[in-house]
Amino acid sequence: MLQGQFQLTTNYKKTTSLFLGLGSIALLVGIFTLAFSGNEHSQTRFWAVLLQNSTYFLLITNASMFFICITTLAMGGWQVSFRRVPEIISTLVPVYSLLLLIVFIGIFTGHQHHIYHWLDKAHVEHDEILKWKSPFLNPTFFFVWSVIVLIAWIALGKKMRSLSSQCDNQPMTATEGKKWIFTNTVWASLFIVTMGLTTASTIPWLWLMSIDAHWYSTMYSWYTFISTFVAGVSLILLITAYLKKNDALPYYNIEHQHDLGKFMFAFSIFWTYLWFSQYMLIWYANIPEETTYFKVRQQGPYAFIFYFNLVINFLVPFLILMTKDAKRKLDTLIFIAFLIIFGHWMDFYQMVMPGALGADYTLSWFEFGVFFFYCGLTMFLIGKKLTTTKLLPTYHPFLKESIIHKTF
Repeated sequence: MLQGQFQLTTNYKKTTSLFLGLGSIALLVGIFTLAFSGNEHSQTRFWAVLLQNSTYFLLITNASMFFICITTLAMGGWQVSFRRVPEIISTLVPVYSLLLLIVFIGIFTGHQHHIYHWLDKAHVEHDEILKWKSPFLNPTFFFVWSVIVLIAWIALGKKMRSLSSQCDNQPMTATEGKKWIFTNTVWASLFIVTMGLTTASTIPWLWLMSIDAHWYSTMYSWYTFISTFVAGVSLILLITAYLKKNDALPYYNIEHQHDLGKFMFAFSIFWTYLWFSQYMLIWYANIPEETTYFKVRQQGPYAFIFYFNLVINFLVPFLILMTKDAKRKLDTLIFIAFLIIFGHWMDFYQMVMPGALGADYTLSWFEFGVFFFYCGLTMFLIGKKLTTTKLLPTYHPFLKESIIHKTF
């Protein structure tokens, strides 16, 4: 296993095939019964669900590279023993970037103004708010800026992975190791700055917040980013747990598991802080153009999802992961990781659907089927990389630090 030659288990392959099979059927049926139905509501439902899933899975896979970069800047050697896991997850960013661009093309060419109201030029001409925002809320700017951002994410992620692969060649001298660490730090810094200027600011404004184009929140991007980051860490935990149970990560131990658990616990709380801060300020100010966003979610047909979102993404992780022992029980962490990934998928659902479908929404076979498809695709692509990637950076300067890592 030190050479990184890993074979997927039969259960993993069966689960992947099951998810992909069910998801593919749901997607194909959705294409013929929703996308080609001629009914505007059905077409909007089809593209809104694809937008929700493509955005969500793109951001959680990109969060894996962000995890590597922040621990690199912190000189955190503890993650080296399982570093290849978030690197592998981050290789999915180009795939989901392409899928998201296809969804955008479908929305723009299909004139899905029910999703992005600013696509209706006639309406924009008589709407002062949308007219004022039209310099950036238009298909050209939207698509060009999205492409630029996606290329930057892909290029910087690829650079970080190429630097990491240098640890597989031969031992480094002290001087070579310092130079390599410095180079890693520089590129990690560039990635973090890029994420700060995109995921933590402009990108959620365009992709998600502009669905409710009259409404805005300065906390929205941070809220979106943290939602996907905690889900991304949960995905890392699930893959490392799977590999550890199959003896593929020899130096990954309960101490590393505990630290990932602390990330899940801490950022679930931070997500809740942002959730409450955004809600409380809007509720207290009670300005009509701001409260309209929460009115349909809290008091309208999405009320159950609104409160369920808080329970599954905060209350359950908070109460269960509060103790040290809970973070050292692998099965407990696996359960919470699944819960967090599903919970924040639900969070994205209630971020997208009220503005796209209004009160007339459906949470049924197509929504869950597409979710299964994206889960199966994620498992398939990760599994493929697991069998071809060396899972241990043998000559990483911080490998020893990771091996002797101890959580107090």
